[in-house]
Amino acid sequence: MIHAAWIPLLVPFLVAPAGRWLASNLPPRQAMWLLTATAAGLAAASTCALALLIIPGATHLHVVAALGHLLTPLSSGSPDAVIATAVAAGALLAWCTARLVRGVRRRWTQLRHAGRLAAEADGELVVLPDEYPDAYALPGSPGRIVVTAGMLRALSAPEREVLIAHERAHLRERHHLFTAVGDLAGLCHPALRTLREPLAYALERSADESAARAVGSRRLTARAIGRAALATRASSAAGRTRPGSALSVTTGPVPRRVAALLGQGTECGRTRQLSRRAAVLVLAACLALSAGASLQAADDLHDGIEVAQGEAP
Repeated sequence: MIHAAWIPLLVPFLVAPAGRWLASNLPPRQAMWLLTATAAGLAAASTCALALLIIPGATHLHVVAALGHLLTPLSSGSPDAVIATAVAAGALLAWCTARLVRGVRRRWTQLRHAGRLAAEADGELVVLPDEYPDAYALPGSPGRIVVTAGMLRALSAPEREVLIAHERAHLRERHHLFTAVGDLAGLCHPALRTLREPLAYALERSADESAARAVGSRRLTARAIGRAALATRASSAAGRTRPGSALSVTTGPVPRRVAALLGQGTECGRTRQLSRRAAVLVLAACLALSAGASLQAADDLHDGIEVAQGEAP
């Protein structure tokens, strides 16, 4: 059996609980890139590991053995255990693939449906007559910023500027691609679903910082985000029209975001710097371990095939 192939399946359970800590201790832009790369890399490694676990059991089929010119099936343990592992890995891979396809189709349908709404507007801003306070960034070519009349009434003119700047940052930095990668990675491995919340927090924090730079006031930005979130939560969600995959200023842990904007962190500069370095090392170690184990498993499989073909000394 290819023992190294089990490592990429287990590593996501180690890195996922640290996601929130990583998002809180890294600068927002760095956190969103590292968390996305981690999710994508671990998802790819775990998927490859499942495929590698299928091959030894599949060589017990005469058709597969003939295609590979194998004299004997791959010898990697008890035939019963190898076949059982291959069947279980094949079932998991088929299940993950089906979920991945459904996830891609669902996201595409949501964005296409929402895009019809944005296509009716000539400018970047789309104002809906809904009473429910809401605002979100709608990706597309070009992207749109959708705001309801209820949200506009809930905010002052300077706070509206913050709202627009926040959603514009989502579009400019293509944050919807990061959320898509995070969501799809969670469909490949269930442990990676816990990375979606810290990734969403990092994306919102990045947009918060962009909005603060645009309006020139972190305090105004914090107040606008807090008032928008309060208005949304105080209203009935019956009139909500936001697509499930859209990014909004009111999502995520708003109190943490407001505290970060106001500089209410508790760590000193040296401690924060050490935390950042530790976060990078943790992510790099997990990715390197998964990638190395996948390559080692593939190399072991190649050696096994050569032995089964009678080519190895």
